[in-house]
Amino acid sequence: MIMNKRDVLELRKRLKADQCNIDHLAGCYVDGTKNKVVRLNEFFPQLELVELQKYLEIAKKALGGTIGNNILELEFPSEEEQPGGKQQLLCGLRADGLKNEELLDAFYDQIIKGYRCDGNFLILIFHDTYDVITKTSDRMKLDESEEVYEYLLTTICPVMLSKPGLGYLSEENRIGARIRDWVVGAPELSFLFPAFDDRSADIHRVDYFVKDAKDSHPDFIEDVLGCGVKRTKTEKQQTFTAIVKHAFRQDEEKAEEVLFELEESLSLRAGEETKESETLSAPLEISEEVLSEILQENEIEEEPARQIIESVKQEFSGEEVALSDLIDEKALKHYAPVKRERELVKEVESLKQRLDQNETPERPLTESVDSSSERAFDVTLQVNDEIASEISARRIGDRNYILIPYDDGQSIRVNGESRTYEV
Repeated sequence: MIMNKRDVLELRKRLKADQCNIDHLAGCYVDGTKNKVVRLNEFFPQLELVELQKYLEIAKKALGGTIGNNILELEFPSEEEQPGGKQQLLCGLRADGLKNEELLDAFYDQIIKGYRCDGNFLILIFHDTYDVITKTSDRMKLDESEEVYEYLLTTICPVMLSKPGLGYLSEENRIGARIRDWVVGAPELSFLFPAFDDRSADIHRVDYFVKDAKDSHPDFIEDVLGCGVKRTKTEKQQTFTAIVKHAFRQDEEKAEEVLFELEESLSLRAGEETKESETLSAPLEISEEVLSEILQENEIEEEPARQIIESVKQEFSGEEVALSDLIDEKALKHYAPVKRERELVKEVESLKQRLDQNETPERPLTESVDSSSERAFDVTLQVNDEIASEISARRIGDRNYILIPYDDGQSIRVNGESRTYEV
């Protein structure tokens, strides 16, 4: 099982002063040169209410985001679950409730070494226990415990100088430049150990949260948690975009058009296959076969198609990539009117070419002619009203002729072509 949105919300809604069971809070403030400036280790319920609520706000923000994009589930390799492994260190911290300063210091060192950051930051670790109440199939609660979920929530927050500005200086009773303070910002990344999957603990996994889906901090995943790198949906989209644009690097406009056409085809394919497989439990993954079919459907030339297939295989080797992971829904929505506009331009150009080639006979705009009635006659004339009354017929020799009077300088067109007649 993997974490779902309901699991995240269940934990987040408990993070209130009167509902959570957080008993310990540990942390370390690190400056820009990687020095440990301040350590803290507090019995959480004894904090002043205002301070306690501020910490809970940070914890709530740490558990925010979208599954698969801001929230990833990582699995520990077997070697990290052995003595000395990174999972074992987390197990030790959880077991003693953040009371072992030696373990905490080793953990801080691990984070400081693996977290790539130029500025100051604050490491916070919450120790909490949640008595998971049994729920029926219709999500109704029963008054009995299913299990006690004991976990650590670790967050890393940037610490930045407040913006300069003016303020009221009460001691001097005047307006002046206010003192700039170091302020703790929202978490850049955080992780929950053990993972909370289907309302149960999984010590073999960790739930990992990132604020910016464009940067999953792969070095942190490998060096601090010891897990295999896993990209967010946004990062996968960026990689696919770069692959397509590189294949059409000589023509940027075409590259953009091809990218959206491919994403549109991927979206349609994902929707069709999902409808056909109503019982589908896992997202449909991209494969060489599916990608080849989509490239053929969009009539992509042989060489760029080959480059795209080879690059996708190389970039996403060994990684689970669903069709939906490569689709930027917002960009597609934005592209829809652009695509329609381009189609209309092509239609107008086609009509202009047909008119230039005289594919349709010209008629007065004010007159509607029934094509079936035209075919009922051998001769059809279109003349000005003043000339119509002067038209006559005459037999010359052994043939009949229709005589149409005209003055010098009047224009004459026959079957769409201008004619000049000399008398």
